[in-house]
Amino acid sequence: MNNNIKSEIQNRVAARRDDIIQFMLDICAIPSMNSQIGPVGERIAQELKQLGFEGVRFDLMGNILGHIGSGPKTMVYDSHIDTVGIGDPASWEWDPFKGKIENGILFARGACDEKGSTPGMIYGLAIAKQLGLLEGWTCYYFGNMEEWCDGIAPNSFVEADPKIRPDFVVIGEPTRMQVYRGHKGRVELEITAKGRSAHAASNFLGDNAIYKLLPIIAGIRDLDATLPSDDFLGKAVVTVSDMKVSTVSLNAVPDQATIFIDRRVTFGETKESAIAAIDALIPDEQRDKIKLAELFYDEPSYTGFVFPVDKYYPAWALDESHLLVIAGQKTIESLWNETRPTGKWSFSTNGTYWAGKAGIPSIGFGPGDEIYAHSTLDQNKLDDVVAATEFYALLPKMINA
Repeated sequence: MNNNIKSEIQNRVAARRDDIIQFMLDICAIPSMNSQIGPVGERIAQELKQLGFEGVRFDLMGNILGHIGSGPKTMVYDSHIDTVGIGDPASWEWDPFKGKIENGILFARGACDEKGSTPGMIYGLAIAKQLGLLEGWTCYYFGNMEEWCDGIAPNSFVEADPKIRPDFVVIGEPTRMQVYRGHKGRVELEITAKGRSAHAASNFLGDNAIYKLLPIIAGIRDLDATLPSDDFLGKAVVTVSDMKVSTVSLNAVPDQATIFIDRRVTFGETKESAIAAIDALIPDEQRDKIKLAELFYDEPSYTGFVFPVDKYYPAWALDESHLLVIAGQKTIESLWNETRPTGKWSFSTNGTYWAGKAGIPSIGFGPGDEIYAHSTLDQNKLDDVVAATEFYALLPKMINA
């Protein structure tokens, strides 16, 4: 790569450092929990328009998007702008939305997961356009909702609105400023047991639905240790993640109980085999009373848009020899004179659709460390938020370079 390009990118990013950081502070200060991304999307739209993006709008689902460049090849920069909730406010030592900056680190809800990539993506693409680095490219910024159903927003992007299938995708989930290239998949299940209600004082007249599930819960606990592992993605896991009980009173035998199961799937497994192993834990003589079911997502978004999907998310990984991975690695080396190992996420991302279901080559790159996601220590280094801008600016030029 021409050193002049590197210098131009870094100089322009440095000149916009204050703007990038202020934008980061602004979007973290706007709550976007429970997929309510309208207000933060409006703030992002302002920045997109100011920086020269075209077609800035909300899609049918309520995600914000805009594009820059006009080439035949298409790349999407994907950053989810919704966050989980804050839990007990008393558990935070600072306002989770105003946040605090200490030793160059911003502590705020969403700083790590995943608003930290948005400023760099938007400013990076704008700088790339200014420097003529988007020749042949149309690049989209896609600020979406992901926390409650990963993959649903990109699925809608490709199949509903704007009905564009990109050539490449960059996912902005935290990667510690490394190129990530995959993660395990997931299938979400529920097991419901039917019992018979009775007064707790005469519990022998009832049939406790909770008790029916106890051997199955123990079986799931023990199943975890037997699950296979992959050299890159790691070990498959399973856990009971929630439980709901139906009872007419606290003084009654529950007549229904449901457990929810999170089953992380690695390579060498199928959705069917993962489900079959859990189904085998249901005693044959209880199958009329105990039922296993796959979970399905059909909740309307805040705009009222419904895009039904099953809650199965495939495992995926892009080979280290893929040109997109190589381009990401070359970008890091060219900008910072470093060689960093590729990696993977321990959690799930929108890559479950982009790469897992649609087969679109995807990598991850973002500031932040996923160990802080969903925690009261949600944080990101502002130096990395700014430096990520350089990566996002140069990457399109490095593909096929």
